[in-house]
Amino acid sequence: MSSLPLPLTNVVAAGQKAAAVDAAMITKLTDMAGDFAINLAVALLILVVTVFASRWASRLTRRALSKVRGFRHDPTVLSFAVQVVRVLVLIIGFIAVLQRLGVQTTSIIAVLGAASLAVGLALQGTLSNVAAGVMLLILRPYRVGDLIDVGGRVGKVQRLDLFMTQMSDANNVKIVVPNSKVFGDTIMNLSGQKTRRMELKIGVGYGDNLNTARQALVGAASAHGKILPDPAPWAGVTALLDSSVEMTLQAWTKSEDYWQTRADVLQAAKEALDAAGVEIPFPHQVAVPYGDAEDVLPVVRVLKETDEDGRTSSDPSPGDAHVDSSEG
Repeated sequence: MSSLPLPLTNVVAAGQKAAAVDAAMITKLTDMAGDFAINLAVALLILVVTVFASRWASRLTRRALSKVRGFRHDPTVLSFAVQVVRVLVLIIGFIAVLQRLGVQTTSIIAVLGAASLAVGLALQGTLSNVAAGVMLLILRPYRVGDLIDVGGRVGKVQRLDLFMTQMSDANNVKIVVPNSKVFGDTIMNLSGQKTRRMELKIGVGYGDNLNTARQALVGAASAHGKILPDPAPWAGVTALLDSSVEMTLQAWTKSEDYWQTRADVLQAAKEALDAAGVEIPFPHQVAVPYGDAEDVLPVVRVLKETDEDGRTSSDPSPGDAHVDSSEG
């Protein structure tokens, strides 16, 4: 090579140097690709292990809490605790995956801390649901399986998680209510007590014997097998209405028997009043006639007969009085 001209020697030397640099770069890129492939494979393995570990931890938490007397018959706490444990395991696994891929988790935490205010404002509804779910779990105004009334929606609680409460009504319609709305509204736990009082309001005629009506109502309630003897059924006059005397029947039963027992007692009360000869008044529609005496029709028409023109006897005829509101 020493016999070659100087310019040609420089070109060959530069080419050899460039080839050496390319070879070193290729070697470095190959090493980096190999390291990344290994880290990616390990990260995927960690992710898979994390998913299985979260499920295993959830099952272990459920079995452990099921042995605790305070949580044994409380599926609300069980489901909530299982969900929290699963989320924590998944978060730890995702942090390990990011670290394995070379991501600086401290930098991510710093960025998230700086953006926490914006994220909090954007997700204030979701975060309020989480906070309300935690408060509902601590205070426990209802549990899974309870019949509750929230904002006029009545249903049986099927699930309580971090974000919402799931219920089903009597028609098996799924009702999902955000926890923040549940916690901020009035909650009526209809099955929170072992017993429940029914209150039936029935109107009787002013000319009927009120003592007879009261005894008939109390007897109808006492005869039902699901009515509790203590407190004993009670009935009495509670209001004097325009066309009837309002009597209220109160009786106690178990919460799980309430609806069917209420329907049975209401039917028995109607039958008992009929047997005692007590009238239950109902509104009547009357016609108030005016005009000449020969044109006045009967005030109350009992029968409706169809005439040859296709009109019923309740339809206005040429001789009937007609009320025109414009004439005062």
